[in-house]
Amino acid sequence: MPGKSLIRLVAILCLTPTLLASGVPAKESVRVYPAPVGEPMSKRFTVSVKGQSAPVYVAHVKAIGTVGTATVKEEQVDGEASFALFDLKGEATVTVTCAEKVKAVKVLPTSRGIVAKIEGSSVSFKVAGPDQLTVEVNGDWNNSLHVFVNGFEKDAPNLKDPNLIYFGPGMHVIAPMSVGSGKTVYIAGGAVVYGKLPEGVPNGGAVFLLKGNDITLRGRGIIDGSLMPWHHGELVSPVGENLRMEGVVLRDPPGFAVPIRESNHVTVENVKLLGWRLNGDGIDIINSRDVTVSDSFVRVFDDLVVVKASTQGGQESRDITVKHMVLWNEIAHSLSLGAELRVNAENILFTDCDVIHDKGREWSLRVFNTDSGTVKHVVFEKIRMEEDRRPFSLWIGKDMWSRDAERGHIEDVEFRDIEAARPEQLDHAIQLVGFDAGHAVRGVSFERVMLGGKPMKMSEIEQNAFVSDVSVKP
Repeated sequence: MPGKSLIRLVAILCLTPTLLASGVPAKESVRVYPAPVGEPMSKRFTVSVKGQSAPVYVAHVKAIGTVGTATVKEEQVDGEASFALFDLKGEATVTVTCAEKVKAVKVLPTSRGIVAKIEGSSVSFKVAGPDQLTVEVNGDWNNSLHVFVNGFEKDAPNLKDPNLIYFGPGMHVIAPMSVGSGKTVYIAGGAVVYGKLPEGVPNGGAVFLLKGNDITLRGRGIIDGSLMPWHHGELVSPVGENLRMEGVVLRDPPGFAVPIRESNHVTVENVKLLGWRLNGDGIDIINSRDVTVSDSFVRVFDDLVVVKASTQGGQESRDITVKHMVLWNEIAHSLSLGAELRVNAENILFTDCDVIHDKGREWSLRVFNTDSGTVKHVVFEKIRMEEDRRPFSLWIGKDMWSRDAERGHIEDVEFRDIEAARPEQLDHAIQLVGFDAGHAVRGVSFERVMLGGKPMKMSEIEQNAFVSDVSVKP
């Protein structure tokens, strides 16, 4: 976090744009971006790729439980994650040098099949293209290193474009900004944009409110909410039609990181999210249609990617795809619908995702209907959960989030081709709960679901009398 004197200096100096590369030089296969002067750097790790040093940033993180054990307790453990990012064309070897001798290392997701080589206090491994990887050294998962590998950018924006809002390399401190139709916000590699409420303003909106049509926010830089008080803002809030986010790192959201509200035709791609504050959700898709979230990483201290329909009388949430994600669930849900579902949610697909950690007290994959909406045609498929306490839940009921007097419905939900670690305890691990005969769960299928390497059984499902048409197939 920058100091006050540095903030004043940054606000003056860092408004001058630098030139963008118009393309990728023929011989260039790796591109790194120098960190801004004064930005805190990791003391645990250094990273190099093809002989080039990549800056290693830090992010405050928080865990529930005691680091190094599987016991979940209602206590919070602070930590410091590190992350490096670079652009890559083709294959490369990444070398990580640690502050301690390396006795053991894991590179996650395991599905990538990456085996790291240990040499004293260094580890090395190969990467073959864009990915979001996590390196855990000597069993310390909380203070891990995240390696964000981007592809090279295409169609770099023109600095002379009057519709371009450009943040060049360096540190910037800005008040919450509203971005209108037809605009592009570009956060260059090596830029860190800190949101900060003006003096005397008790509350604020998003650091970037994308309000209108045909708006893009992209780049290789960082948007940071650490200067904003808890519950007093968001990082990027898209509201409109034909909206796109790509490439940026979002750090320390003071509330929801990316709430997509009352929007249509939205794309979120290759976004990396790191947060630690309670209620700091990752990506919330709220009363929105035709939304695709893909190829992104989320590690925050509440719901990771969640579909809601919390506006009574608002449009349905429908035609939503979440795919190719790497997820770290610390307290709540990995991929879910709810709790607020006051209108219908339909045609939701979660596919080809890796949950590398799940230490939460809730269910990892869940439909959590606490209001009057109907949820139907939901698919969870091709999901690999390397750690999991409670894998699946469909639930209709009333709780602290309820706003409607009437309860809703859940219909036609499929879980297929899922591999989950064996839950710590099977009690309540797979939960199907309807509210009453008129507000029931109907039509649930589990197909090719593995728990701890063994096929799931019908006997492992806990369900009440208001659940019908449930099937389990090998």
